[in-house]
Amino acid sequence: MSLEKSVVFIGAHPDDAEIFVAGTLALLGRQGWRITIATATAGGLGGLGTSVRRTIALRKKEAREAAAVLGAEYFCLDGPDGYLFDTRALRIKAMDVMRRQRAGVVITHLPQDYHSDHRATAAIAEAAVFLSALPLAPSKVKPLDQTPLFYHCATLAGTDPLGNLLQPPHFRVNIESVEEQKRRMLACHHSQIELMRFQQKMDDFFGTMREQDEAWGARAGCRVAEAYWQHLGGGYQKTPLLQTELGQFLP
Repeated sequence: MSLEKSVVFIGAHPDDAEIFVAGTLALLGRQGWRITIATATAGGLGGLGTSVRRTIALRKKEAREAAAVLGAEYFCLDGPDGYLFDTRALRIKAMDVMRRQRAGVVITHLPQDYHSDHRATAAIAEAAVFLSALPLAPSKVKPLDQTPLFYHCATLAGTDPLGNLLQPPHFRVNIESVEEQKRRMLACHHSQIELMRFQQKMDDFFGTMREQDEAWGARAGCRVAEAYWQHLGGGYQKTPLLQTELGQFLP
């Protein structure tokens, strides 16, 4: 099959790409892939001692700076942070990003993620992937020639909303060679340091995120890794393209 070497990550909030998939995106970028990072919300509730409007402006700025580390483009669907639902309007916005970027691969959260905004984003992305190649879907952007391959990234601590361990991932990606790029991207999100300390009692936000990569790496026999599941349901293409492209980095 022939798919565009263009990957679109759709996360719920600014910093989700940096936490869960930045290493893999960096590796794909080195191999000539076009990288796009989109967020369903601008993370407007993720601020302390400020307004929602100012938080949105700041977090979009941080997201653009982080994307620039990879030479990636950043888009925001402008859904409501903390009150995100799978709506027709957001499906169309997500689909338009996929079409405009000529996506061959789309990555998003797992449907059983711990965060309700992440679960809503997974539903929005799943629908948008399916719609992206349908000529009659409402859009002013040319439909894709074929449905993109669809993948899901890990959750925090690798658990579902009830704290149960996720089923083993389909594959893990060794990100040791791009760990510094991932660190630089995450470091762009200064606004989240105090918020995580206040909201989740996380004294070292960046360090805790690094520990997550180390945990996936330990299970894969390398130092740091990211984990993925391919969406293999009916109606979605099942070619293991990312696994092939990143074969040398799969422990």
